[in-house]
Amino acid sequence: MKDALGTVQSVLVLGGGSDIALATCRKLAPRTKTIVLAARKPEALDGAVGVLRAAGAQRVEAVAFDATDCGSHDAFVSDVFERFGDFDVVLIAFGVLGDQAEAERDGRAAREIVDANYVGAVSVAVPVSRRLHDQGHGTIVALSSVAGERARRSNFVYGSSKAGFDAFFQGLGDALVGTGVQVMIVRPGFVHTKMTAGVEAAPLATTPEKVADAIVDGLQRGREIVWVPGVMRWVMSVLRHVPRPIFRRLPL
Repeated sequence: MKDALGTVQSVLVLGGGSDIALATCRKLAPRTKTIVLAARKPEALDGAVGVLRAAGAQRVEAVAFDATDCGSHDAFVSDVFERFGDFDVVLIAFGVLGDQAEAERDGRAAREIVDANYVGAVSVAVPVSRRLHDQGHGTIVALSSVAGERARRSNFVYGSSKAGFDAFFQGLGDALVGTGVQVMIVRPGFVHTKMTAGVEAAPLATTPEKVADAIVDGLQRGREIVWVPGVMRWVMSVLRHVPRPIFRRLPL
């Protein structure tokens, strides 16, 4: 549970290898007791575990978690809460960008993007929200994307999966009002991470550290929606209302 000053004491990261998630944990580590990094290959996170321990977190562990193995999610959530106790923050940070061209040719490739970004997130968020509800406190931080605000020709499979993700967590946040549990949706623009390596950066591109700053600030302020950079809120507000014949001609 958060301390008397509202400081986050425990964090569960689903998608523990995420650059944004790790940057966020580094910022929280000096005043955080427990950080659990959940990933498909927890052994690959030994370096990150060491960095977070050195940054000040009292207990840091990596555990196995497969975002696309939906049948394992109930048991995983039950086990991780039993092992580590209450969590103040659960950061849902897994996802894939995928290959748009391949996804247009191969339904299996398209489904893999949707399964990773949307289906898996819904599957694990339901038992997580139940556990947070039972403990009576906590924040789910859902790492969305401005790509979900309006599907673009260049990445509409990814964008559609993030649109579903975003809508689900908006609804979940509404359903949890009054329970002591909050949902904070984070909508970054293009972020320079290993997932976007080799992809041409979009205007207003940002870094994992800047997104992490916005997440920590959002947690402190009790935000429901966080845009990174903040100007993306107004950019997307305009783009949502551009007539479709014009929108499809834009270099997006």
